[in-house]
Amino acid sequence: MKDNYNNIIIRNAQISDAEELLEIYRPYVENTAISFEYEVPSVEEFKNRIQKIIRTYPYLVAIENDHIVGYAYASPFHVRKAYQWSVETSIYIKEGEHRKGYGKMLYYALENVLKKQNILNLNACIAYTEKEDQYLTNGSKRFHEQMGFRLAGRFHESGYKFGTWYDMIWMEKIIGEHLNSPMSVLKFSEIQ
Repeated sequence: MKDNYNNIIIRNAQISDAEELLEIYRPYVENTAISFEYEVPSVEEFKNRIQKIIRTYPYLVAIENDHIVGYAYASPFHVRKAYQWSVETSIYIKEGEHRKGYGKMLYYALENVLKKQNILNLNACIAYTEKEDQYLTNGSKRFHEQMGFRLAGRFHESGYKFGTWYDMIWMEKIIGEHLNSPMSVLKFSEIQ
């Protein structure tokens, strides 16, 4: 898959992108409570994560001027078979590149691919706080609301990072009709 949006290229991630993607993810781990990870994964671990996802789901990158400025992917919402029509979505934008439309482009492209796979439900797990601080704003919640997601649930004080307890919310977006006999979910490789 490769799409062009006014000099922004959206393409499938490659294993060789791992180092560049990890550098985008690093500040989310080290400087924010957006990621509940404490340790930045190794490049090898990040390659393994990408490899695992692309077996079934899309993992997309946005490129401007030959540099990756963000990425988005889908992963299983849950491993049980009955959940196969639902995915968890994730998105990360490079520091200094927010509010330029990359996130919207990535999510629209991701949603289009997932529809072709016969996915029906998009779910996003988002760190949330009643009181924004230097480590966490509620920008991700606002972004997902703009993308058509709605609040589905909230877990109170479920993540502890930087000496603070943070909530976690689930947001969802329905992108297909829930029929009594749903279409089979296709692997990403089957719709290429």
